[in-house]
Amino acid sequence: MKQARRLAAVSCEAAALGLHVGQKATDAAALVPELQVADAEPQADAQALRELVDWCVRFSPAAAADAPDGVFLDISGVAHLWGGEAELMDDLRSRLAVNGLPFRLAIADTPGAAWALAHHGADGTIAPPNGQGELLAPLPPQALRLEPEAAAQIARLGLRRVGQLMEIPRAPLGRRFGRHVLERLDQALGRGAEALAFRRPPTPWVARLAFFEPISAPEDMARVTQDVTAKLCARLEREGRGARRFEVAFHRVDGKAPSVAVGLSLAGRDAKRIARLFQPKLETVDPGFGVESVTICAYAVEAVSGRQARLDAGQDPAVEDGLAPLVDRLVNRLGPTRVFRVRPRESHVPELSAGRDLPLERPAEARPWDRETPRPVRLFRQPEPLEAVIALTPDDPPSQFRWRGRLHRIRRAEGPERIAQEWWKQDIGDVSVRHVRDYYRVEDAEGGRFWLFRSGLYHAGEPAKWWLHGLFP
Repeated sequence: MKQARRLAAVSCEAAALGLHVGQKATDAAALVPELQVADAEPQADAQALRELVDWCVRFSPAAAADAPDGVFLDISGVAHLWGGEAELMDDLRSRLAVNGLPFRLAIADTPGAAWALAHHGADGTIAPPNGQGELLAPLPPQALRLEPEAAAQIARLGLRRVGQLMEIPRAPLGRRFGRHVLERLDQALGRGAEALAFRRPPTPWVARLAFFEPISAPEDMARVTQDVTAKLCARLEREGRGARRFEVAFHRVDGKAPSVAVGLSLAGRDAKRIARLFQPKLETVDPGFGVESVTICAYAVEAVSGRQARLDAGQDPAVEDGLAPLVDRLVNRLGPTRVFRVRPRESHVPELSAGRDLPLERPAEARPWDRETPRPVRLFRQPEPLEAVIALTPDDPPSQFRWRGRLHRIRRAEGPERIAQEWWKQDIGDVSVRHVRDYYRVEDAEGGRFWLFRSGLYHAGEPAKWWLHGLFP
């Protein structure tokens, strides 16, 4: 079948002449003989839309693309940074106009209502809280982002307004036009949720500073970072909250927004300590021709109990947090994977009973080690073989052994503690008594304490294999 070339986008001048998206190129050329066309570049358009979404982070950290040519901004909790929703829209409008981008803007409680008002309503509409229904009623059904089949069927029945669909009972509306129409109507009116794919995790914990003139000096970058951090931490303190991750974005005059982030091992809101963590990373930020505003976002926000200040005001309050400040400095300088802590794991196998947790991640919950079966402080990565072992069979502990060329005579011993493999995590056919270990805690004549085991069950005529697995203090 022969395919027709259609218009993927039109300029404002072309739209004024009666051309529209989806129109056949031959029909458009017949209407406007001097029409100039260029091949569409979908991949370049998608990349430009992603860059526009990243640019919009200066207005809200929760920005999502609405392909092929739209952007959703969740401004809940951030409009006050501009003085209100109208002021935020005016700022956005002026910046888009300076960049030569055509646009239509609308603000509503739901993404569906905002999309409908921006595409089919008056440009610049701001719906009052819970008042999008009255503004949607006179719009055409296409404003609900319906599927083409449902939209065509609605048009054939002579329904020209969303308000007419709202007057139809839900059951007949769903049976006649499908469930999708009900979902879109509910999403627009706020009766149903709509998921958006945000480029960054949405968070209401945002602070912003704008400048009369762009800044670029390193000392200015450091100062505004400390100021915006203090502004957000003051809000966290008022709310009794703390965060585990902070990200500062520097919005340059060219639209780019380089950012730096720091993490905390424990949720906190100490502005001075957090600002100090940012300082080494500011050297990597390129201010370009200047930074006109800076924003900071807090993630993984959780409740933090209050703490009484020290009586000696000269003492740094961060010291009271123990090792947390030191861990945070090491992690943010060396990298998030180069610092770890050891925590218990739910396993009776010695090699699996402890694991590494990254300080910036929430630790896995596990029961502590059993006090009745203590484990050595130093556990070898691989058990080391023992020589010249003398032990009564089948279950007595050894009376002597040789390790690393030195003979140790046992004075005290405790055991055995039999440990088998975790058969429930493997194929049952692989379970064998050869993987059974009989562990003993022994002490030699010089006071050295060892944790050793015999591999496998005792068999007459076969020499036992002994291994040293760890050392007690």
